[in-house]
Amino acid sequence: MKKNVTLAILSAAVIGLGPFIVSCDNVTDPAADKIDGAVGIVFPNDYLRWDNDEARFRAALTAAGVEHTILRSADSSVTEATHVANLIESGIKVLVLCPVSSADAASAAEAAHAAGVTVIAYERLITETAAVDYYVSFKSLDVGRMQGQYLIDHATGTGNPLYLYAGNQTDNNSFLFFAGSWSVLQPKIADGTFVIANSQAADGLKESATLTHDQISTIFGTNAISGTPPAMTVDGITTHWSYDDAKTLCERNLSTVNASASLKGSVFVLGPNDYTARGIIAALDGDSAVTSYVITGQDAEKDSVQSIIDGYQSMTVFKDVRTLASDAAAAVIEVLKGKTPATLGSFNNGVKEVPSVISDIVQVTAANVREALIDTGYYSASDFTGL
Repeated sequence: MKKNVTLAILSAAVIGLGPFIVSCDNVTDPAADKIDGAVGIVFPNDYLRWDNDEARFRAALTAAGVEHTILRSADSSVTEATHVANLIESGIKVLVLCPVSSADAASAAEAAHAAGVTVIAYERLITETAAVDYYVSFKSLDVGRMQGQYLIDHATGTGNPLYLYAGNQTDNNSFLFFAGSWSVLQPKIADGTFVIANSQAADGLKESATLTHDQISTIFGTNAISGTPPAMTVDGITTHWSYDDAKTLCERNLSTVNASASLKGSVFVLGPNDYTARGIIAALDGDSAVTSYVITGQDAEKDSVQSIIDGYQSMTVFKDVRTLASDAAAAVIEVLKGKTPATLGSFNNGVKEVPSVISDIVQVTAANVREALIDTGYYSASDFTGL
């Protein structure tokens, strides 16, 4: 911070006898812009998605000279809480937390706040607590709207079978993605363009233009797929963000509708993200009664980009983690300098409006893979075949 210096000297006598006037312009304040403190970052698991985010964080924070520790929670809220406690004990000034469970992370955030730590929710909002200072994410509702609109744009006639899938009930983003999708799909479900094939709960709400959190939770269901699960009900649509769970759930859905040929053939699928979309595609490809499919995704993972090029997955929503991680790192640095990060809008976490840093999203199909992902330097053309 530079300021202009003006020294008003009235006389030698005045200088000797009293204070002189100084305006501090053009003097560099040695305390200004000083980065003071360390940051702890906790990601939910070891998925490739978080590998990419971690690399971006490390690059940005190292360049700024910020001490940082990055940990993974192995999809365990207990491990997450332990990590946060250890980071607090180590003396961090800022916590960046992408929670395993949006609600369960509230206690960890509150522990950090009680210790004077600034809490930044990353990608997934921490809910049901006032102990969240900032939220850095993409336009989650718009992700769902983009997915839903893609399905609409590729449907003709009426009676098109629609298979709905979601991420995880513990992830607040899953609700936002689904709410965004439903906002555009619902009119086309109500008018008969689509027929919901795998959720009686969703079909029962097809006249509702908007859904409450509880209604979405009912559609998500409580089915557990991993391990030795109980009998699957037709209403459970959560994939737990798992390839295996998504594949198993889709196989069970297809088996359930075997008696109704009208619910197979050319189908439309709301795939919640790329990883689960690939599992669903494996199930669809294994059913000879499914003759074609249109399926959405998000994250622009390499394997799914190749799948798009090869004509399997239909689209993905590209969320540039370079932007997200750099935005979050910039917010961290501002906080460590004692400043207030610039925000754009807010998200309600059930207790407060959380000031938010929001990044843009891009739809990617076979038609614009090169423009969106190669020309921008996100991937190299050599990463793919047939491009």
